[in-house]
Amino acid sequence: MATAEQTHEGGLPTPPTSHASRRWVWPALAVVLLGGLGLRLWGVRQGLPYAYNADEADHFVPHAIEMFAQGTLNPHYFANPPGFTYVLHWLFALWYGGANGAVRAFSLHPEAVYTLARVASAVLGTIALWLLYLTGARLWSRAVGLLAAAIEAVAFLPVFYAHLALNDAPTLAPATLSLLGTAGVLRKGRARDYLLAGLGLGLACATKYTAGIVLVPLLVAVLARYLDGGKAVLWRSLAGLAFAGLCALLAFFIANPYALLDYGAFHGELVHQSTLSAESQGKLGAPKEGGLVYYLWSFTWGLGWGPSLAAIGGAVTVWRDERPLGWLLVPAALMFVLFMGLQGRYFGRWLMPIFPVVCLLGAFFVVQAIGWCTRAQGGQALRGVLGALFVVAILIQGLVYSVHSGIVLSRADTRNLTRQWMLAHIPAGAKIVAEPVEPDEWAREVRPGKSIARNPYRWQLYPALFRRITSSGAIAPDYIRPEVGLEDYETTLHPALINFYEHEGYCWVITGSTESGRAFADRTAVPGAIAYYRKLARAGVVVYRSSPYEHGDGQVAFNFDWSFDYYPLAYRRPGPQMTIYRLRAGRCKT
Repeated sequence: MATAEQTHEGGLPTPPTSHASRRWVWPALAVVLLGGLGLRLWGVRQGLPYAYNADEADHFVPHAIEMFAQGTLNPHYFANPPGFTYVLHWLFALWYGGANGAVRAFSLHPEAVYTLARVASAVLGTIALWLLYLTGARLWSRAVGLLAAAIEAVAFLPVFYAHLALNDAPTLAPATLSLLGTAGVLRKGRARDYLLAGLGLGLACATKYTAGIVLVPLLVAVLARYLDGGKAVLWRSLAGLAFAGLCALLAFFIANPYALLDYGAFHGELVHQSTLSAESQGKLGAPKEGGLVYYLWSFTWGLGWGPSLAAIGGAVTVWRDERPLGWLLVPAALMFVLFMGLQGRYFGRWLMPIFPVVCLLGAFFVVQAIGWCTRAQGGQALRGVLGALFVVAILIQGLVYSVHSGIVLSRADTRNLTRQWMLAHIPAGAKIVAEPVEPDEWAREVRPGKSIARNPYRWQLYPALFRRITSSGAIAPDYIRPEVGLEDYETTLHPALINFYEHEGYCWVITGSTESGRAFADRTAVPGAIAYYRKLARAGVVVYRSSPYEHGDGQVAFNFDWSFDYYPLAYRRPGPQMTIYRLRAGRCKT
């Protein structure tokens, strides 16, 4: 390979490469991949045997097991596409020797099943790093590909959500596969490039609907080939696009067959999910600044300040130096952020489908900046020093916070510690009130060889998701208790409930900061809940408290990201701040 500055087909100069550079890339890539996998596996058993993340507990693993129990491959659930559910379904079948083994394992050892699913998520997230390296190398150089993979390897959001059996981290693998094929379409236009782009697109959409954004770069690549070659390549480009589209459809229906076989259910849930996403401020405690501002802020910690600013520089530079590549990457990123920002609900992890593109732009800018500096100053030694400084600057934030995340997740969850205290201090059969910050199994007996989900309750649990207070503030009779959804729990709270607890002998009240935090973040929306918490603090004695923070209590204001993914360095362990109150009046006097 030439040592002088060279040019890809299409014209963009890339940093000089040689056989020597190829030799150092492979060990460096091994470090990136092994380091990325290690960060994703560190603390992977957090919270178990209880799955405290509501989406993890309700979506992919349970549906993968339910298909065994029902003897069908129809997930009967399309709010999230079932691509990752099918991956888990077949993985469980292989690991546990078939349907009976998988169902039995989930019944008796759910912690082992969730651990296996989380490891699958981490491995797929690591495969995405390798594919990102290949994409960067194909578009620019090995150095760009390696740095892009390193950025994503340590970025907080991809690392944290690879610890959970959710579809966010696994989506990065097929989405990046599509980008790799698209890079090949732009550079070479071979049939296998269209094949990879189409397969990746279909699998990405079958794993997470919003990953369909990778279609935009593919369309741009086809258009760029036509504009570069004129009518001579028109029909070849159209044929390639049709081939990629066919591959995408086949991949989508293989990974989501009941989108066609059960189209009515698929379409209905897709519309419902779209309606929920567009619902303005649908969650109590949601941020008020708007989606665009929220997502721009999320880039600064979910990816990091350095990579985010470098990506802006990369977008400007690539647009100036190689316009086809600018069209390939920049509009997709802008369109995705704009679309997601206009939705009514927004969470940092929803940005992740566009992270590969942003990492590529950031890595390209850093490699270019190193080249500019060394050409201005000269000297190979200076190039090495500047390169090291640039790399440290762009990776340090993600590395620090991802390592901190691993430390936090490897420690006992506050909810597990709270349960241990309850086992030792609250008599079996006692009446308790527990906020919905943990799954139902948390209040049940744990007996070896018995299904936790079917074991008897250790304590008499107050039905927290039923509305017992009438509009006048009175206690409604038992036959008038409408059930509410989890997101509406705070609307059931009223200070009159404290008197009811005491009268009925519910003497132990367990609260979690992720519920009370939502109320205090939007006090005018749930005044009854605010009054309830204040009266509970006056009427009850705090007998136990488990804090997730390094020092003191309540150090992190409620946020639908930071209260659940533990990004701030104030966290010492996972979970909300848990408090147990002992009431003192009525039947609770003794």
